[in-house]
Amino acid sequence: MRLILASTSPRRHELLTLLGLPFDVVAPPFIEQVQPHRSAEAQAVEFAAGKARSCLPSCPDALILGSDTLISLGSEVLGKPVDLADAEVMLRRLAGQTHRIVTAVALAGPEPDRCEVRVADVLVTMKPLNDAALAAYLQTGDSLGKAGAYSIQGGGAVFIERIEGDYTAAVGLPLRLVAEMLRQRGLFSPVDVDQLYARRPYPNWDRFSV
Repeated sequence: MRLILASTSPRRHELLTLLGLPFDVVAPPFIEQVQPHRSAEAQAVEFAAGKARSCLPSCPDALILGSDTLISLGSEVLGKPVDLADAEVMLRRLAGQTHRIVTAVALAGPEPDRCEVRVADVLVTMKPLNDAALAAYLQTGDSLGKAGAYSIQGGGAVFIERIEGDYTAAVGLPLRLVAEMLRQRGLFSPVDVDQLYARRPYPNWDRFSV
C-alpha cells in the first residue's frame, strides 16, 4: 500500500524516513487556524485529521499520514508565531514554566470514511529567560514555523531544562506511535523501533533521552 505523508514539514519528513518505509510527500490543502479558547488536544486532533483527509481526493488508494503539534501552557494554546515579535512574546511566556506539547497523528484512507487519530503528550520544562540568549536565538529565524516559537532539535534546545515523554513527539512525529499505527494497517517498518530509540539518531535526541 502506498504511504503518503501529508506535510510540508522537513522535520516530519526526516523523522518518518527513520522508520525505513517508502513514502511520498504531499502538501495538504488543509488550512489550520488556532483558536485560543479550545484545548490544544482537540485542535491538534482536528488539524491532523484535516490534513490527512484533505489529501484523499488526490491520493484515493493510499494510506495518508497527517500530524499536528500544538503547545498548551495552562489554558493557553500556542501555535506558530506570525513573526519574530510574536515569537519573542511566546518564548517569554514559556520561560521558567512547564508546558505540554500535544502531537496528534492521523491515518486516513484508503477507504474514504476511515480515519484514526491518536495523541502523544510531552511535558517540557523551560529554563528561566536569558535575554542575550533569547536575542541571539531570535536572530537565527529558527523560531518561525515552530509551535511555541522554538525547536527542541535545533537552537531552541538551549532554553529547555528537561522533558518528560517521547522526544520525537516533541519534534513533531512520535515514531513509536506511528510505527504501531502503521503496523495495525499492515505496513511493517523494517527498522527495529526499540533499537532506533536506543540509538536516537536525530539532533539533540541524546540530550533529552528519558
